Amino acid sequence: MARIPDAFIDDLLARTDLVELIGARVPLKRQGREYSARCPFHDERSPSFTVSPSKQFYHCFGCGAHGTAIAFLMNYDRLEFLDAVEELAKRAGVEVPKDTRARNASGESLDLYAALEAAAQFFKRQLDATPQAQDYLRQRGVDAENRQRFGIGYAPDAWDALKNALGTDERRMRLLESAGLFSKGDSGRVYDKFRKRIMFPIHDRRGRVIAFGGRVTDKDDSPKYLNSPETSLFHKGRELYGLWQVRQAHSKIERLIVVEGYMDVVALFQYGVTQAVATLGTATTPEHAELLFRNAPDVVFCFDGDKAGRGAAWKALESALPRMRDGRQAFFLFLPEGEDPDSIVRKDGAAGFEARLAQAMPLSEFLFAELSKDVKLGSLDGKARLAERARPLLAQIPDGAFRDLMHARLTELTGANLAKPQPETPRAPAPQRAGATARRSLVRSAICLLLQEPALAQDTPWPPLFGALRQPGVGLLVELVALVRERPQLTTGALLEHMAGREEEAALHKLAQQTLPGDTATWREEWRDVLAQLDQQTLAQRVDELKTQQANAGLSNEDKDELRELMKLIVRR
Repeated sequence: MARIPDAFIDDLLARTDLVELIGARVPLKRQGREYSARCPFHDERSPSFTVSPSKQFYHCFGCGAHGTAIAFLMNYDRLEFLDAVEELAKRAGVEVPKDTRARNASGESLDLYAALEAAAQFFKRQLDATPQAQDYLRQRGVDAENRQRFGIGYAPDAWDALKNALGTDERRMRLLESAGLFSKGDSGRVYDKFRKRIMFPIHDRRGRVIAFGGRVTDKDDSPKYLNSPETSLFHKGRELYGLWQVRQAHSKIERLIVVEGYMDVVALFQYGVTQAVATLGTATTPEHAELLFRNAPDVVFCFDGDKAGRGAAWKALESALPRMRDGRQAFFLFLPEGEDPDSIVRKDGAAGFEARLAQAMPLSEFLFAELSKDVKLGSLDGKARLAERARPLLAQIPDGAFRDLMHARLTELTGANLAKPQPETPRAPAPQRAGATARRSLVRSAICLLLQEPALAQDTPWPPLFGALRQPGVGLLVELVALVRERPQLTTGALLEHMAGREEEAALHKLAQQTLPGDTATWREEWRDVLAQLDQQTLAQRVDELKTQQANAGLSNEDKDELRELMKLIVRR
């Protein structure tokens, strides 16, 4: 995928009124220089969601959600990155660079989408012409409305029905093969991959067909389910069957239910449970977990209660843990042996299935239950074993109330307090002299000021003397200063957008949340003072190097001259 130029993103964010964008979706109230609301990304009674018009970014102190206008559209409107950029560009009356659009919607990709859509229409026509396939769906309780909703079709019992219908030339044959619709035998013969199967189109988040799943109609046939192979359009670890239909049915999704099969999703929809999605023949991946929580605050994983089902549930837990920000909840529902959501909802109806959902096990309970299975909690050894097992898992949970409570529960079970001390809340920078404590905080103070008022970077001599200082964070500070000097109009939000995906992203967002006392003039004085102190530390660092060299091997005349000049500079400053 082509990368959108940074300069275009910067300009787009500068043109976007974040307050207006969010205010059209969430009721905002002015509070001083900022706006507040109840967070749209998690349930809360009192407002902890703030929008800063000057910094052009939002933050929720409850669940930690944060970002720019792009991030808001991705999370609230559930758009992909490029779609969010195009939406903002349309609002601003500008066009996404043509070369970017062209490369992201290349001719080959468009032709692949068209070929897959043609295949979907072919399978639908075959269903209409095959009474046996219609009878199968009728027996499973799937009515015409849901057949249409999911675009269900049928692949006839023939080796080349699709090939003969659509593969009319060599180029079309190559496209259909690239889309995963053909297989090739040892002899080199190409034939239809899907035969004698109910066909379920898999849609992407824009509603386009990207792959298929096929289910046998005869229980003696195998495999029961057959999915398209991975292609340039389809990556099974990133897609969820039924998500497109769920999003069409709900303007706001309160929960998602993760099941294992296409028919489970369709059957639940048929009975009015319209929040079901399915993984595509693979375990729940981190990408799945991110996609699930981007769309709903609550996720229920529904698995068989056997050993394989609990193994799949554990993999889902491992993928979900690093994404359990405050306000998100995960649950696990284990079904009786021989049952699946399809059979249960047809037997007990929506009310019966909802009753089971209400009894689903919270993630916290499932985690400690699994870790404690072969542990004797009555002994110190057993408690130590549980604590050691839990330590790396709990460390993956983002900072917040849920992480604190999980540590509290572990302490309750074992008596061991493994919670890491919370980092000190950054304070507004104040004039300080060089020393051990100052050296740990000056760089952070400088970054905090720069995030408060990016234009301060213009007051920085270039290249900065402190760039040679060997301290944590100096490289990041120099990078941020250089970025703003290159793009003087950057807002706080745009600056953070440049750091998206970096390991420093979370720390930068925490610093950007700070509301520092004073005004631009005050911050400029503090900025100059902090940089002066960093320069002094840099000079002192060089003096220490030269003195060490003098003690060990002596100094050249040139080095002695440098040392004398440095000593004068330190005294003068």
